[in-house]
Amino acid sequence: MIRINLHMHSTCSDGDCSPLELVRLLSLHKVSVASLTDHDTIEGVPVFLAACHSRGIRGVSGCEFSSRYHEDELHILGYRFDPETPALREALARYQASRTLRNAAICEKLSALGISVTLKEAEARAGGKVVGRPHIARVLQDKGYVPTLHEAFMRYLKTGAAAFVPRDLPQAGDVIRLIRETGGLPVWAHPLKSLSEPDSFPAVLDFLKESGLWGVECWFHGSSSAQTFLCLNEAGRRGLYATAGTDFHGSRHGAGIAGHVVEDDLLPWARFCGGR
Repeated sequence: MIRINLHMHSTCSDGDCSPLELVRLLSLHKVSVASLTDHDTIEGVPVFLAACHSRGIRGVSGCEFSSRYHEDELHILGYRFDPETPALREALARYQASRTLRNAAICEKLSALGISVTLKEAEARAGGKVVGRPHIARVLQDKGYVPTLHEAFMRYLKTGAAAFVPRDLPQAGDVIRLIRETGGLPVWAHPLKSLSEPDSFPAVLDFLKESGLWGVECWFHGSSSAQTFLCLNEAGRRGLYATAGTDFHGSRHGAGIAGHVVEDDLLPWARFCGGR
């Protein structure tokens, strides 16, 4: 058996721990294979991989890409890509521009509601890292508009809430093809949490496989045994690989960093790690 965690976030996006701190915790919990998958950024990947190497952990380059499939937002994890590929750098720059426009629009909506939260305040809260809704939520909490981050999302930031603004996202198939073109392996993250109509899971999986999907995250934060079994079964029927991750953002978010214990032969490790 082997302990793996192939889905986690650092302070380079919306996590609470630095890449170095993540590796320290992974070592403490005896995780053997790990990937840093920050949202739409690979800034922390080089430091993370170097730290993994120094502690005897198999580190894998990773990133969590947001995408659109009809009305649903799907998250596609990219692994083992070449971070220096121009197409990848250009795509990430577009993601950042899209995030900035969305964050500004959210702040404008909050202002129209009589709530003074500026983009500069959110950027300051992010400390120079990728700005997202969690940072706006923290400003709302800091300024006393809400008692908790959960309340900030429920009242203002989640889908359908008063200040929610949808993102302009690329199509899921295009994201999968981008990851493939950079030498990477695309995996659908927390699939059963992404769909507005859970019964559409097999049909969406068929489409994503046709686009080049490599694997499915079958063990994910909050997944039940029945959900994991369903994902394993549907992935296996299509010749897709199963992966495992906790979507760790920090201890206060509920998901642990210790990952999941899986069979040693769950993944073709030589190909999956790929030296990156």
